[in-house]
Amino acid sequence: MDTGILILRLLVGLLIAGHGVQKISSHLGGKGLDGGADEFRADGFRGGALTALAAGGGQIGSGLLLALGFLTPLAAMGAIGVMTVALTVKRHNGLWAQNDGYEYPLVLIVTAAALAATGPGAWSLDAVFGLMPYPLWWTGLVLAAGVGSGLLTRLLLHRPPATAQAAVRR
Repeated sequence: MDTGILILRLLVGLLIAGHGVQKISSHLGGKGLDGGADEFRADGFRGGALTALAAGGGQIGSGLLLALGFLTPLAAMGAIGVMTVALTVKRHNGLWAQNDGYEYPLVLIVTAAALAATGPGAWSLDAVFGLMPYPLWWTGLVLAAGVGSGLLTRLLLHRPPATAQAAVRR
């Protein structure tokens, strides 16, 4: 079981971190910070570069913490938060990724919640530092705080559609 959790943590954590790297740099196929800021503006968000830095930094940090199995509930909460924002952006396209839907963010949200529920396994920094087992009730708290922070971010930083379209034209 620990081997499976390790593989899952590494895959999901490093994918989330890599996605963050793409938002703020030209590595891993990213378009640099300007490209990340343009992406957020096109999706209707305020803040441009600051928003891209916050999202990219959140993805890098939470992804690396998940991969390492360190502070797993906090890592899962961060991953759930940033992926909830992504889900809200893609929601209008439907579920499936081939239509730019929310399938991928949903998989990452559920996987992060599952890792919060199971814990990071024996091969993790949480185990090395004696931070586990985490109580199961943490999972509900992690999920609520992650989804809540993502929805709050969307509420505070997203512009109404007409304003978002005008910003793209500028």
